Amino acid sequence: MTTDTKEKEASFELECEGGTIKLGIMAKGSGMIHPNMGTMLCFITTDAQVESSRLKTLLQEATDESFNMVSVDGDTSTNDMVLMLANGLSGVRPEGKDWHVFSQMVKEACRSMAKAIARDGEGASKFLEVKVTGAKDICSARMIARSVCSSNLVKTAIYGQDANWGRIVAAAGYSGASFDPERVDVFLNGLQVASQGRGLQFSEDEALLRLTSKDILIEIKLGDGRGEAVAWGCDLTHRYIDINADYRT
Repeated sequence: MTTDTKEKEASFELECEGGTIKLGIMAKGSGMIHPNMGTMLCFITTDAQVESSRLKTLLQEATDESFNMVSVDGDTSTNDMVLMLANGLSGVRPEGKDWHVFSQMVKEACRSMAKAIARDGEGASKFLEVKVTGAKDICSARMIARSVCSSNLVKTAIYGQDANWGRIVAAAGYSGASFDPERVDVFLNGLQVASQGRGLQFSEDEALLRLTSKDILIEIKLGDGRGEAVAWGCDLTHRYIDINADYRT
């Protein structure tokens, strides 16, 4: 832990046909967090019997939808990694349905750590979730979700409780993903603020009330396909500057 304010760890158990499999996970990360994982370290252990090649494929899938979908400040570092170790001591080799459930357990463990990192972002006062649906494909959905979640203008608007939907659409637009802006709908904690790429008349008081929540959900519905993705992050506050301006002292 460097600037982390909370320990990040969890444990899971899975009852399989041949016995019980255990899984533990712990992570460190609070600042310099971006889709390249930044200064994030994560260690996963299990007593399942799984070949290294199969475990590597599973870990890549889990990382792509968790740690590579989290951003605190858009900055990265050289010392980031995720490791998964399996010692096989349970004697249980998950297959068929058990393998499917085991895979979901690993992915849920990684998602839980990714969200914990976002919640503990340096100086954060709000947890941000960006959900994109209706993209042309999953790659496009991930690009857009990460772009919006990483935007400093979006993050400062969330801190200021400003329902600035234009910043959200702009961040989606420069993500590099292709979509039709005239089909875009935007929701802030369930309140629709834009439809078909245009702003709606909405109650500013209602928007402010919803944005006072500690958890903020931005939903972007594109209407271009079936691609979906979720990214996690936090707001950008004065406290972030304080932490990093005085980091060495």
